[in-house]
Amino acid sequence: MDIPTFVRTFTAVFIMADALGNAPMFLVLTKDMEPDQRNGVFDRASIVATLVILAFAFAGQAILDYLHISLAALKVSGGLILLLIALDMLRGEMDTPLVEKERDVAIAPIALPLLAGPGTLSTVMVVMTESPQAQLSVVAGIISAMLVTWIIVRQASHIDKWIGVQGAVIVTQVLGFLLAALAVEIGSEGIRELFGL
Repeated sequence: MDIPTFVRTFTAVFIMADALGNAPMFLVLTKDMEPDQRNGVFDRASIVATLVILAFAFAGQAILDYLHISLAALKVSGGLILLLIALDMLRGEMDTPLVEKERDVAIAPIALPLLAGPGTLSTVMVVMTESPQAQLSVVAGIISAMLVTWIIVRQASHIDKWIGVQGAVIVTQVLGFLLAALAVEIGSEGIRELFGL
């Protein structure tokens, strides 16, 4: 087990899944459901999101090779995507998706893009490509982060009452700040590689 790779993967996936920040949105999307229905929705969402993230982690290099995209370019674009997400979190600009009764909200928007967004997918692709000998650590980091996210959001009703509106705002701001720093780090690494610095 490569502990640094595990910690990096866990941190990135957990921050971008933003369980505490998304808890209020999860409650809105499932407000007309019974507790058992609500838990079932998030169970499905967590499984789908985890499988999608794992698929991108393992197939990422093949996709890059097929499209002739360099790892440096992926780092820069991934950093930009993360930075945009972080800025939205810091500005408090969270879009509230419309809920359609005929649609399973577990798939969209909860699994995609709330839990497994573009930033998460690009990050796990980069980490897996950078650490080919530590695939087990990357997988463990992804699964652990999604497990903690699942536990937190399953308790969304209790968390929402405990932290309150202002608490959710503070948590989102802190996570947004950390995500922005991670975005700058990934993007700057890509720029240095592109220009040979």
